[in-house]
Amino acid sequence: MSQYYFPIVLVFLMELLRLVHSHPFVFSSSGPQQRRAQVEWQQPEDNWNIQTVPRSVHPLLENQHNDHQLPPTSYQMIDSNNHDEKLLKRLMEIKNNATGRTLFGYNKEESHLPPLLTKTIKYFNLQQVAFELETSVMSQVSCTACKAGAGLLQHYIKSGKSKEEIIKTIYQYCVNLKIQSPRVCEGVSQLFGVEVIYVLKRVTIGPDEICSFIIGDACGDIYNPYHEWEVDFPPVAKPEVRELPLPKEAAPVFKVLHLSDTHYDPYYAEGSNADCNEPLCCRLTNGRPTTPNGAAGKWGDYRHCDTPQRTVDHMLNHIAETHSDIDFIIWTGDLPPHDVWNQTKEENLNVLKATVKQMSEKFPGIPIFPALGNHESAPVNSFPPPYVQQVDSSISWLYDELDVQWRRWLPASVSHTVRRGAFYSVLVRPGYRIISMNMNYCNNKNWWLLLNSTDPATELQWFIYELQSAEFANEKVHVIGHIPPGHSDCLKVWSRNYYKIVSRYESIIVAQFFGHTHFDEFEVFYDPHDLSRATSIAYIGPSVTPYYDLNPGYRIYYVDGDHEDTTRLVVDHESWIMNLKEANLYDYPIWYKLYSTRAAYAMRGLRPVDWDGLVNNMTDNKELFDLYYKHYWKNSPVRPDCDYECRKRILCDAKSGRSHDRKYFCEDVEAKIDENNKGWKEWIFSSISSSASHHSSAGPVPDTSSGGGGSNNPQDQLDADTSEHQHLIAQALEESRYQPSVQRGSG
Repeated sequence: MSQYYFPIVLVFLMELLRLVHSHPFVFSSSGPQQRRAQVEWQQPEDNWNIQTVPRSVHPLLENQHNDHQLPPTSYQMIDSNNHDEKLLKRLMEIKNNATGRTLFGYNKEESHLPPLLTKTIKYFNLQQVAFELETSVMSQVSCTACKAGAGLLQHYIKSGKSKEEIIKTIYQYCVNLKIQSPRVCEGVSQLFGVEVIYVLKRVTIGPDEICSFIIGDACGDIYNPYHEWEVDFPPVAKPEVRELPLPKEAAPVFKVLHLSDTHYDPYYAEGSNADCNEPLCCRLTNGRPTTPNGAAGKWGDYRHCDTPQRTVDHMLNHIAETHSDIDFIIWTGDLPPHDVWNQTKEENLNVLKATVKQMSEKFPGIPIFPALGNHESAPVNSFPPPYVQQVDSSISWLYDELDVQWRRWLPASVSHTVRRGAFYSVLVRPGYRIISMNMNYCNNKNWWLLLNSTDPATELQWFIYELQSAEFANEKVHVIGHIPPGHSDCLKVWSRNYYKIVSRYESIIVAQFFGHTHFDEFEVFYDPHDLSRATSIAYIGPSVTPYYDLNPGYRIYYVDGDHEDTTRLVVDHESWIMNLKEANLYDYPIWYKLYSTRAAYAMRGLRPVDWDGLVNNMTDNKELFDLYYKHYWKNSPVRPDCDYECRKRILCDAKSGRSHDRKYFCEDVEAKIDENNKGWKEWIFSSISSSASHHSSAGPVPDTSSGGGGSNNPQDQLDADTSEHQHLIAQALEESRYQPSVQRGSG
């Protein structure tokens, strides 16, 4: 959720009204002037030899023979002897009678801009563009704005305007159109303007190709020869595909903690303004709140605010006490806060050092396997490939420090690849390997990739080499990273190649783990030649940060452990959360298990075929989907309602392990939901007129279609959301017709 600079780069739209007629070549991918490069640029030669890189061949984790208790496979009543659970029950009983300042209504102010500017903003729908870029769910609106902005920038560059003049123009339009506050406009213009101008001076493609590259399928699938490439596979036949067995129930397991998207904010201030109309609020610099409900809560806030220090401390203390038997930790990135206009390299390195130090002290002796997020760089999303070696542009300032900090947990053999591209491979136990990918080389907000997106840092070719070596050694592999490969923030060409790799090595890649979206979700991978056969599963862990409208959360996995028939599959997993509203109301944060997967969804196992079955069941069963939707939002009390378009989007996300190819993967799911929704709508429309006259006298009518009213589940009876399933039929109709779909976020 960090792409605030992009709409600001595009706000030359007033000038565009004048130029669109006088310079038509700017907006066309054809024409000799558009194709002419401003700077003669060639990629430096890279002679990196994958085969000379040291490999981790000694197990990093000692066999501790931990006797972990798997989660129950059916719901159980709360133990009344447990003090925390008794308190949780009491808080939930009084919850509906309490009024808290952290449950907000969001009132959108009317525009006070001059009429001409108001009409211009409405015409180009800049607010919609900003929203789509923030949530990474694009439409034609963002595509149009992208082409306009990219074309105008290229026009200014070709007309001879200096870097300083262009940056000043960006700032002026940002302020005059009130896209952001003056300080945000200044920060974004300076931080991102230099990099964007540098790249656009050297590319030989036009706005159509640029925006198709950045935005993806919402902006057309335009053939771009500069960004079409394929990885090479070794001449080794793929092993025969065999059905994955269920892990043995009584076998030993590893207990694994998954933390993601901490976004720790060292400047969070309780009581500060949480409605600041900037990308990040809840800081003293945001001023005082204008209303009591506008004040930032003590333990965090559901609005555009990141994680306070006290909340991070409390969570880590809780984990250390509650899960003292964890065997290792996977940590999938995004440590700094969302003040993307105000970040420096020094500030981001300080956050990195502080969080690594805290993790080391809180979990002494426990191996931690980190992955790099998109927020660790300054500016955000800026990850130049190794061939960019200029002092002011090279990424070595970050990768060198990562090597120093990560060395607390990782062997010396990974230093070479960490310093080159922030990726590595380690042997955890005999026959069990973890490979950490730098997913920023698939990040389509990484402007450097416009120069050349061909396997940046040779990461995917190295990935194949590691997997082939693991296959020869009969190892099973877990892959960790930040941006999920099926997410719209991942470049289509990179994701397509990654998908091929997962398909080729499906027999050894038994699980993948990512973050970035802040939601609690998953992605299923399929055989590219047979979409009925699931081949792999990617777990997308919940964020620690509540940014935004979320409760803080983390995950616990139980992984098939050391025994003769081990599969190294995830046997089960739990999601734990803190109810932020209650923590701020009672000044008593409680972390509790929201659900365990097999029990919640009645799954036999967590193999790819089982997850595919869950997607199919949620397509047909709205009550099951509603339960998943609650978990997806980490039981947030301010989560939006989900209409059938929202349902299609979320289930399509679950089937899309390859980005920008939703039509290929989601046609059957969308058709089923459309068919089911058609029948429901016909029933509603036929009955609404006769039932409308009874609303005032009969009172609210329970909406049994949501599944909330008839559950015999004890956990659901204690759940804070039992009252939300009481809706009028008329209300349901209005929501189904007009409620905007929930958008998939990004970190």
